[in-house]
Amino acid sequence: MLINMKQMLEIAKENRFAVGAFNVADSNFLRVVIEAAEENDAPAIIAVHPTELDFTKDEFFQYAVSRAKNSSVPFVIHMDHGDSLASIMRAVHCGFSSVMIDGSLLPFEENIAITKEIVDVCHKIGVSVEGELGTIGNTGTSVEGGVSEVIYTRPEDAEEFIEKTGIDTLAVAIGTAHGIYPKDIKPELKMDVLQEIKDKVEIPLVLHGGSANPDEEIAKAVQIGIQKVNISSDYKYAFYKKCREILSTTELWDPNAIYPECIDAAKAVVKQKMELFNSIGQAAVYRKENVQPWRQEQN
Repeated sequence: MLINMKQMLEIAKENRFAVGAFNVADSNFLRVVIEAAEENDAPAIIAVHPTELDFTKDEFFQYAVSRAKNSSVPFVIHMDHGDSLASIMRAVHCGFSSVMIDGSLLPFEENIAITKEIVDVCHKIGVSVEGELGTIGNTGTSVEGGVSEVIYTRPEDAEEFIEKTGIDTLAVAIGTAHGIYPKDIKPELKMDVLQEIKDKVEIPLVLHGGSANPDEEIAKAVQIGIQKVNISSDYKYAFYKKCREILSTTELWDPNAIYPECIDAAKAVVKQKMELFNSIGQAAVYRKENVQPWRQEQN
């Protein structure tokens, strides 16, 4: 079942769990996320960065949308870090039910302006919108980028930003970074900042850069009030680690001989994340609440 992010995360917030947003870069990763969700009866978000959409091409998402719509568990197909109205509209035309506009590197008022522009367009057609305040770090190991110095989200800014933009969800900066952390760096998330934000706002909160952080910190963030956690590097790393092992010891060249074990390795990581987020079995809640499939509304 395909739903939008507002539908997905309102129920997560009510029932105190988070939903994983897993970046998908090809059919193998789409299969990993959908099959892991179905095997564990867990809701999931299929996240797509603009560079990933460039790589997969628009036509690929005709299949992705169809596969999600025909599943027994709820999915959102989400544009991750959209950087312009053009990239957002490309996702909308591909059938995405949710988008993120990332104006976090802009001055505060400019971030408000571009985010509100996207909200005004997307809400007319039932597409949810995520905004971002503060900045996510960059480990140098991810296509999603980031900055060298994290700017933490100011709780008072979050309140004003939500009021002036009308966003459905807010990505907050509490110390995470995109990619896998170097061995000499140990991330420490500022839970006090998250708690202050949670105390001031009502909409669901999002944590970017969820890979490679200590499990106990992610679990604590979910307990405080994170409803969506973005995961990309951790499960892709597991996939390609297994792939390298196979290719280093064999002369295989058929994808159907190489990739099954890689898919299983990635699915194991996705399942572990779902356990961490307390989302396993939670697809039943959406059925119990009789959540209706999302249909893009027309002007």
